[in-house]
Amino acid sequence: MADEQIDLTTPTLPEQFEIAVLPLQNTTLFPETVVPLAVGRERSTRATEAALATEEKLLGCITTKTENVTGDDATPNDLYKIGTIVNIKRMMRNDDVMQLIVQGISRFEIIEWQTEQPYLKAKVHTLPPLRRVDDEEIEALKRNIQGMIQEALALLPNVPPEIRMAVLSQEDPVQLAYFLASVLDLGTETEQKMLESSTVDGLLTLTHAALARELEIMQIRSKIANEAQVEMDKSQRDYVLRQQMKAIQKELGDDEGGEKAEAEQLRQRLEEADLPDDVRKEATRELKRMEALPQAAPDYHVIRTYLEYILELPWRKSSEEKLDLNEAKKILDEDHYGLDDIKERIRESLAVVKMRPDSKSPIILFVGPPGVGKTSLGRSIARALGREFDRLSLGGMRDEAELRGHRRTYIGAMPGRIIQSLRRVGVNNPVLMLDEIDKLGNDFRGDPASALLEILDPAQNNTFRDNYIDLPFDLSKVFFIATANQLAPIPMPLRDRMEIIQLAGYSDREKLAIAKQYLIPRQIEENGLTAENLEITDDAINLITARYTREAGVRQLERTVGNLARKVTLKVAEGLTDKVVISAEEVKGYLGPPKVYPEEARNELPTGVATGMAWTEMGGEVLFIEATLLPGSSGLTLTGQLGDVMKESAQAARSYLWSHAAEFGIDPEVIKTNGVHLHVPAGAIPKDGPSAGVTMASALASLYTGRKVRNDTAMTGEITLSGLVFPVGGVKEKILAAHRAGIRRIVLPNRNEADTEDIPDDVLSELTIIPCAWISEVLKATLEPDVTSPPLVVPPIEPPPTKGTIHV
Repeated sequence: MADEQIDLTTPTLPEQFEIAVLPLQNTTLFPETVVPLAVGRERSTRATEAALATEEKLLGCITTKTENVTGDDATPNDLYKIGTIVNIKRMMRNDDVMQLIVQGISRFEIIEWQTEQPYLKAKVHTLPPLRRVDDEEIEALKRNIQGMIQEALALLPNVPPEIRMAVLSQEDPVQLAYFLASVLDLGTETEQKMLESSTVDGLLTLTHAALARELEIMQIRSKIANEAQVEMDKSQRDYVLRQQMKAIQKELGDDEGGEKAEAEQLRQRLEEADLPDDVRKEATRELKRMEALPQAAPDYHVIRTYLEYILELPWRKSSEEKLDLNEAKKILDEDHYGLDDIKERIRESLAVVKMRPDSKSPIILFVGPPGVGKTSLGRSIARALGREFDRLSLGGMRDEAELRGHRRTYIGAMPGRIIQSLRRVGVNNPVLMLDEIDKLGNDFRGDPASALLEILDPAQNNTFRDNYIDLPFDLSKVFFIATANQLAPIPMPLRDRMEIIQLAGYSDREKLAIAKQYLIPRQIEENGLTAENLEITDDAINLITARYTREAGVRQLERTVGNLARKVTLKVAEGLTDKVVISAEEVKGYLGPPKVYPEEARNELPTGVATGMAWTEMGGEVLFIEATLLPGSSGLTLTGQLGDVMKESAQAARSYLWSHAAEFGIDPEVIKTNGVHLHVPAGAIPKDGPSAGVTMASALASLYTGRKVRNDTAMTGEITLSGLVFPVGGVKEKILAAHRAGIRRIVLPNRNEADTEDIPDDVLSELTIIPCAWISEVLKATLEPDVTSPPLVVPPIEPPPTKGTIHV
């Protein structure tokens, strides 16, 4: 039976006839192909038996449109319209399954379905042979397909030789396409399109696209297999060499294996290291655990990394400090201009260390606007003290484990950034800068600010435990310096652990000195120039400071100076000049029109306008508060994006003036019959705070009395309904901003008078400071005299309220 030959002659078909139909799942049969079929479902078996009962033994095979439709369930709507007529060449029964070998004869199309039971039967007509549209295109497609076949066969070395010969020797393009479709898994949809194609050109185009995709997949699979084989070969080679090395070492009597040599090396390092007793005890215990483990065990490498961290940490290693106070002062003066209070504080710390070497290092918080030198000051402090320096940026940190580390039970666990910094610097007394501490975040992973409570507490940080190391480490010798732009975001418990030093903005004279002493020389060097190539006059620097930068620090100023230096470098490199002197008149030609138009003192203030002072993150600002009457209206209208506190200050000022109208010569009917609109430019900038109270009171008093506010006077202070003026913050920044704007008289709360000691002497000498305890004193100092109005009555000065009764 096995040697019986199959008769491949095909019967002649009429144009139209009725035939039993066999639904096929995930399979498409093509003419001129011989394929095996297994038939087991009841309705499909009846259709096959009906075909075997005829003389021609013809059966219509047609594919189902979806995979989940079986031969017994298929309806005419579930089947395609075009299929293949096959001739059953052989049939064998195996239990309930019929094993068939069929040969595709011709394509057919359903004309009409006759019956669905006991099997599918339809009236069909045979489709004509495929038409040839463009012989040249057909030949080109055929050659391309044969080329891709050769590439595919090169990737498939196990294909039998007879199949290779049959494919490569096939000259009929249609039979070649049908053969490829029958042996490749192209998908039912693609195979059905090929079967339904009515032209040779269309059939070959579909075949070419499908074969190209299959070839690309084969190439990728071959590449992956080759890479995997190379990796496997390398691993096998390493294993063999390792085993050979062990054998050689054993023969020589050197060692029993690499694990023992590694453990012995760690043991020797452990004996030589200067470790505390509890640390040495724990490290010895972990080393014994590692020796008992094979090198391939996961815990082996975890313990080895842990021991290396322990051995590399500076448990008792400290750097030798410079105790020369004069040298420290010289270094600080070289790096930073001004900042006398901070320099004095550093020299005090150095003096304490000199007198008591075992003292704890200070923990300092620098608070100030951007660009005033907080971060660079940390480096200068380290240089002055002769200590190592490392910086940790805390901005945006949300995970508490970044500071305290992860426990070793986690894969990829590491120590926290504090321990990592100490490992990098190699000493236990560095200057460690915690930059942007006010920008810490928190989420479900923990609160880093809470972790800092232990790190920055001198009473606790001598036994700091990192989650990874899990051993007490003494941080009391670390000089911690934190920086922040604002105090408000820092939690109060954390703020309480640090000594806060405020860094205010620089005056114009200080910026001029900083630019000449530091910024210009640095930018000349960084841009490849020399002092002979570039000179910037003082007037030019002052113009850049006033009209091209808007900041309390000098970062934008240095960036602008760098822009000038680059433009000069271009001229020098092109050979146009050897030296450029930039004056104030030439700045616009290099930098374009001014970018900043700061508020300046107005030559004349109309009635109802007063000059106030404000504090921002970028330093101080001067602002004008404008008020106007609204006849026939009532109430108070406030505009300019004012916050709730500022709105309440305006209401308090109006209420105070209304209740004391007689004292200030104000007609109460004017307040009663007229509304007031109070506006604070610029309208796009949000504003809040109580310090504009005296300015609002002055503007409203000017409006109600008709007396103008002095144009050379700026003021700040919080007011109360009883007429008191309370102190406010940010006095230095506010006074510097007023001085920059050309204002020379400053009205302050009398309890802020002590804050003027921080003002540079050159600025303070040009100002008249007027301390006031009552609103009436403010109005007397700010309103221009008017002979037609009664004099302002100033109530007797009372001592300022104590802290226990009035909270400021």
